[in-house]
Amino acid sequence: MKLIIASRNAHKTTEIQAMLSSVPDLEIASLADYDVPEIIEDQDTFLGNATKKAIETACYIKEIVLADDSGLAVDALNGAPGVYSARYAGEGATSEQLCEKLLRELKDVPPEKRTARFTTVLVIAAPNGKILYTAAGVCEGLITENMRGVNGFGYDPVFYYPSLKKTFAELAPAEKNQHSHRYLALQDLLGKINAEEPALVEESPQS
Repeated sequence: MKLIIASRNAHKTTEIQAMLSSVPDLEIASLADYDVPEIIEDQDTFLGNATKKAIETACYIKEIVLADDSGLAVDALNGAPGVYSARYAGEGATSEQLCEKLLRELKDVPPEKRTARFTTVLVIAAPNGKILYTAAGVCEGLITENMRGVNGFGYDPVFYYPSLKKTFAELAPAEKNQHSHRYLALQDLLGKINAEEPALVEESPQS
């Protein structure tokens, strides 16, 4: 089965490919080889954005598509940056710029009030626009007072994971992939796929 990840983000694609590597006969590709118009993420929830991306992309390229929307919610910022996580420091901002802005916003917030969580929502859509599966994963942590670690991307250098006593950026990729919000969402998804695998076959593109 072929599954297209609705992203050109190499980091994200690599993570998802690694986590789904145990699924037999699954061919995974990204949008890097497809000419697809940009889909505006204008919904106010992670589920809304993921659903829109999955449906519009699947209908356009006539393939089964996995779309995700992920973000960081910080309690002291009333849930921000949330669905605006990737654009929090402006369009095209680097991971360093995102982290720097977040740390500035939390400059006067004490450690015990820097609670936050990463959320990932996954949606798989068929070429006819039907939603086949939805799944979600949430990872709780704290925002550090400075950047730590060189791995990962996005807010990983400032997201402290208490059970491992490290930021996500201090974890080796394989270790992060066993604990992250994306991992938890994919485990949720895999459980649903394994229970109803024929659904993906039935919704394959028609010739």
